[in-house]
Amino acid sequence: MPIPAKLQEHLDDLAFFTDRQDRIEALIALADEYRHPSVEQMVRSEEKKVPGCESEVYIEAVPVGSSVEFHFAVDNPQGISAMAMAVLLQSASGAPKAEIGAIDEGIVFQVFGNELSMGKNLGLTNMVRIVKRLAA
Repeated sequence: MPIPAKLQEHLDDLAFFTDRQDRIEALIALADEYRHPSVEQMVRSEEKKVPGCESEVYIEAVPVGSSVEFHFAVDNPQGISAMAMAVLLQSASGAPKAEIGAIDEGIVFQVFGNELSMGKNLGLTNMVRIVKRLAA
């Protein structure tokens, strides 16, 4: 089963960067695309909170037709990796639920490599798990 096309495009673009510094700059540029919702735009609650995430991330899914639209709130302005992951996972919005379910947790390593601490790895992996669960 393929993963959502827009997400695959992002992954293909990131795969282009083989130099560590270029890849870091590409991830920072991706994180710059993140748009932080206000509390009025997205209510934060314990049910939406990503467990184990160091950056206070909240995820909600709004049904749209036969799919869902994902919204992310990264409440840590220093949470660059969480913002980049939010942009990547948000690109799965509107895709068939089966494609969203096909997103492998290994995407975290694919995107960030072994540059992450155990805590960041856990939080980002939990973001993937929650997106998959919300689409199920």
